[in-house]
Amino acid sequence: MKTIVTLFLTLSSSIVLYAQSFNGQATYESKTSVDFNFGGRDMPPAQKKMIEERMKSAFEKTFVLNFDRTSSTYKEKQKLEQPGGQGGFRFSMMGGGGDDLYYKNIKEQRYSNSTETFGKLFLVQDSLKKLDWKLSGETKKIGNYTCYKATAIRKADPNRMRFGPPPREEKKEEDQKDAAIAKDSTKTESTSLFDLMEAPKDIEVTAWYTMDIPIGQGPAHYWGLPGLILEIQDDRTTLLCSKIVLNPEEAEEIEEPSKGKKVAQAEFDEIIQKKMKEMQERFRAGSRGGEGHRIMIRQD
Repeated sequence: MKTIVTLFLTLSSSIVLYAQSFNGQATYESKTSVDFNFGGRDMPPAQKKMIEERMKSAFEKTFVLNFDRTSSTYKEKQKLEQPGGQGGFRFSMMGGGGDDLYYKNIKEQRYSNSTETFGKLFLVQDSLKKLDWKLSGETKKIGNYTCYKATAIRKADPNRMRFGPPPREEKKEEDQKDAAIAKDSTKTESTSLFDLMEAPKDIEVTAWYTMDIPIGQGPAHYWGLPGLILEIQDDRTTLLCSKIVLNPEEAEEIEEPSKGKKVAQAEFDEIIQKKMKEMQERFRAGSRGGEGHRIMIRQD
């Protein structure tokens, strides 16, 4: 009897120790589908296809989530530049640099996002917003993990511009531009990012989480489910977990970022919207006068 009690206490202690030291690392592959409408512009089909393929590659990224039971960090995994200068696409957008670090504490329901935007480092700190998840009995396998489906509606984010074809009301104007470009053979083919952006809107988000890892963590700002989120489908972007390591021998320390100008999310949104408006005005002025700052998608 004494031996059984001793064994029970030993097992209990091991479980408590495991719970205290539990941590892991999950790798996610991000893919975003983009619809590019080059209209009737004078561009060979082969060149259009090459542009679409290179832009598609530019939207494929790898992220790493380091987590424990209460906190996590999420960061893009940097890729090595291809040697030989084969070119590719260069395009400028607001923020979203490769050095961004997103920290969230689900116990305290807050986050800190260190992000460089328009050449300035910001530290966005605010409360986590929990999506109103609707759980489903639908399941599927992701790797060796059984995952359950959950859905929620994400309200429109003014800073999350969407790539797509021009709105219908602009189609006539686009056709006129195409005709003008076709007539003037001296013009260089280019497509403005602003022409490809759509206004944000409410989106249904689909998540797949596993109860095999019963923590409420997930990639980026997603969280709040009964298990680790292994896949997210948010509009045209999909985040899919490709690798999980639990309790690694050399676990990466989860540290909250501290550098940058501290702002709340609402203040940061105002800054971004103001800068985007300035960029749009500069682009329009440059288009009319032939000068100014332009943001172009171009082939190197």
